[in-house]
Amino acid sequence: MNTLQNVSIYFPNKLVFGSGVINQIADELSGYNAQKVLLVTIEPILKALEPLLADIKARQIEVQIDTSIVQEPTFEDFFTLMKKVEPFNPDVVLGIGGGSVLDIAKLVAAQLDNPQELREYVGIGLLKQRAKKLICAPATAGTGSEVSPNAILVDNLDNQKKGIISPYLVPDAVYADPLLTVSVPAGITAATGLDALTHCLEAYTNKFANLFIDMYAYEGMKLIGAHIVEAVQNGSNEHARVQVAMGSLLGGFCLGPVNTAGVHALSYPLGSLYHLPHGLSNALLLPFVMEYNLVAAPERYAKVAEALGCEPISDTLEMAKSGVAKVRELIKACGIPATLREVGVAREEISQMAKDALKIQRLLKNNPRLIEETDAIQIFEAAF
Repeated sequence: MNTLQNVSIYFPNKLVFGSGVINQIADELSGYNAQKVLLVTIEPILKALEPLLADIKARQIEVQIDTSIVQEPTFEDFFTLMKKVEPFNPDVVLGIGGGSVLDIAKLVAAQLDNPQELREYVGIGLLKQRAKKLICAPATAGTGSEVSPNAILVDNLDNQKKGIISPYLVPDAVYADPLLTVSVPAGITAATGLDALTHCLEAYTNKFANLFIDMYAYEGMKLIGAHIVEAVQNGSNEHARVQVAMGSLLGGFCLGPVNTAGVHALSYPLGSLYHLPHGLSNALLLPFVMEYNLVAAPERYAKVAEALGCEPISDTLEMAKSGVAKVRELIKACGIPATLREVGVAREEISQMAKDALKIQRLLKNNPRLIEETDAIQIFEAAF
């Protein structure tokens, strides 16, 4: 694990973080001289967006609103949305929502006026342009999509999740407003917060961990570990919401240059086969993949335990194990199921899930310990 290896980082041109900053987006649009804006969002937060929308419309900017993305998006969802959006032809695409909404908004902005078709740029570095301005604002503290070069869709042809990774998917401007997360239900707060924790943890323990990204990953683990339970159990606590939102943002910065590993790879079949929310899938598998990985990177996992607030232990491996125990405590306190059987996974599907997970080599190659098909089966069995 060479933490001084080369790294390429693509940050948004502008990042605004703080309570209430969502209402500054109208000024951003005016600065772009926007005439037409596509807003991709979700129905539950439209009321919270009324002041922003009124300000945008008062500036004679035409707005088209789409709320069609209500779960992890598919290729067909994207194609359907493009048919509605292309005649409108916005100058700016504005995504305000969770990771699914932000991923779709990023891809819509990239596809407009682009001769490439979606399937031509599935993969890493294949997208060649983005002609439209793109603004993202997260409404959950979890995915980090607002600052990452990644977007994930389910391919209807084979029911597999596919990743599009490109610098062109990094937004021009990001407005991270923790107040948008205050109304998020406890279950979603828990799943998305633990997803953000997983981003940080998998980046920090990654085979390709980098000293620069370590700073974000470690601090993100500290913030989320210390405040996620309060954010779940007392959602109106603005201080806890701000801390978890910042931790999520820091986790998002980890996704491009280092990315995730075994937890995310093994979670993909849970999304494609059982349509479990992405964050829940990661939370279910996180402690079991940690246990599997400990022997390959005990020093790193000991530092994870330190970031999560565990009492120091002189024995490195025992300290690393205390981090796994702490993650289990957080999961339980957040009300997240502890096993696959609790969410309806069938044991007889484990073999197929392992085969599907092994297709995600772009993430498995990052894992500190080699995961082969028999190992994936072992991890799923442990989690069952």
